[in-house]
Amino acid sequence: MSVTTARKIGPVLATFVVANNMIGSGFFLLPATLAKSGGVTALAWLLCTVLAMMLGGAFARLARHHPDLQSPDDYVRPSLGRDASFLATTMYWVSSWIGNNAIAVAAFGYLVILLPIDDSPGVRLGGQIALIWLMFALNLLGPRPIARFQSLCVVFGLLPVALILTAGWAHFDPDLYRAAWNVSGRSDLSVVMHSLAPIFWAFVGLETGAMVAGVVDDPDRNVPRATLGGIAIAGVVYLVSSVLMMGIVPVADLADSGAPFALVAGQMFGPWAIPLIAAAAALKATGTLGGWMLVTGESGARAAQRGFLPPVFGRLRANGSAGTGLFIIASAMTLLAVLTLSPTVSGQFEILIEMVVILVVMAYAAAGLSLLLGTPERPSTRSERVLGMGALVACGLLVYSTPGKTLVGGLVIALLAWAAYRGFVRRPATPAG
Repeated sequence: MSVTTARKIGPVLATFVVANNMIGSGFFLLPATLAKSGGVTALAWLLCTVLAMMLGGAFARLARHHPDLQSPDDYVRPSLGRDASFLATTMYWVSSWIGNNAIAVAAFGYLVILLPIDDSPGVRLGGQIALIWLMFALNLLGPRPIARFQSLCVVFGLLPVALILTAGWAHFDPDLYRAAWNVSGRSDLSVVMHSLAPIFWAFVGLETGAMVAGVVDDPDRNVPRATLGGIAIAGVVYLVSSVLMMGIVPVADLADSGAPFALVAGQMFGPWAIPLIAAAAALKATGTLGGWMLVTGESGARAAQRGFLPPVFGRLRANGSAGTGLFIIASAMTLLAVLTLSPTVSGQFEILIEMVVILVVMAYAAAGLSLLLGTPERPSTRSERVLGMGALVACGLLVYSTPGKTLVGGLVIALLAWAAYRGFVRRPATPAG
C-alpha cells in the first residue's frame, strides 16, 4: 500500500463524516418545531430522506468528474458560466453563516437551562451573540483547535442523547403518539408538503461527501456509498428521534420547549437528567457552531480568491484562519440575531432554517443543471441527465414547501448580490488552482 493510499479514508469513515455533518442542531431543536404539526411529520421525514438521496446522487456523480472539488464554482462554471457560478457559490456561502445563527439558537436554548437566568427573548439574544463571538475567537486560533474542540463535543455531546434514543422506547406511549398524529388543522398531505423545507435543514451538508472526494480511497465507488449511506443514517436517526419524542411528551409541551431533548429526559428519568442532557446538547451544538464557522470562513476565502467576494474575505492569518472575513461574518450574524428574534426558540429557529434552505437550494439546483447539461468537452450521459433531473425535482419540491415571504426574500438576496457582482466586477476571475 502506498503512503498516499494509506492516508486516505475508507467508505465507512467517509460515511460517518457525511452523517456527522448532518446530525447537528436540527437533531436537538427540530422536534419542537415539528410538534406544532404532529406525528404526521414522520412521513415528511421519509420523503425528505428520498429527496436528499436524489441530491446526494447528483453530488456523488459530480465528485467523479471533479475529484478535487472545493467549491460550487468547480462544477457550475464549466456548464453554466460565471454568473450562475457566482450565484451558486455566494448563496451557498450566505446560507452557511445564516445557518450558524440557527445553530446558536439551538445551543443557547439548551444552555439557558444550566444557567441561573430567565429564558426571556432578551436573555436569549444576549446568549446567542455571546456564543457567536466566542466561536469567532476560537476560530482565530486556527483550524486545528477548532477540529479538536469539535471532536470533543461530538464524543461527549452525543453519548447521553444516544441513551435516550435506545432507552426511550420503554417510555413510548402509542396512544399519545396517535392522539398527536395531526394537530395542525390541515390535511395530512398539506402538512407533509409544507414541512419539507424546515425538515430539509437537517440534511444540509449532504454535499460534504463530494467536497472531500480527494481524501477518499477509490472515490468513484466510495463517495456514492458514503454520501447515500450518510444520508440514510441521518434520516433514520432523525425519524426515530422525532417519533420517539412525540410518544413520550405531549406535542403541546414539546412545541413550547426550547430544549425538547432535556424535556423528554426529565419525563423519562426525573429532574436530575434534565441538566445532564441539556449540557450534552449544548456542547454538541456549540461544537457544530464552531466547525461551521470554520467552513464559512474557508468557503468565503475561496469565493474571494475566485473573484466572487471582496478580497478582504480572502485574507488568511499565519495560522490559516480567515480572521478579517470571519469578523465581518460574525458582525452580520449578530445583526441577523437581532432581526430574527422571536418570542419562542422554535419560532426563531424555524425562520432561520427556512432562509437557509431556500438559499442552499439555489446551489443544489445549479448542481442538477450542471449534470443535466454537461459541458462541450464532456456531454452528459443518460444516467447523468436522470440524476440531474432528479436533483431539480427535489429542489422544486423544496421551493414549493417554502413560505412565500421567505422565497421572495431569498430571491431578493440573490438578485441584489448578482447586481452588485455585475456592477463592481470589471473582469471575469479565473478559477483558483
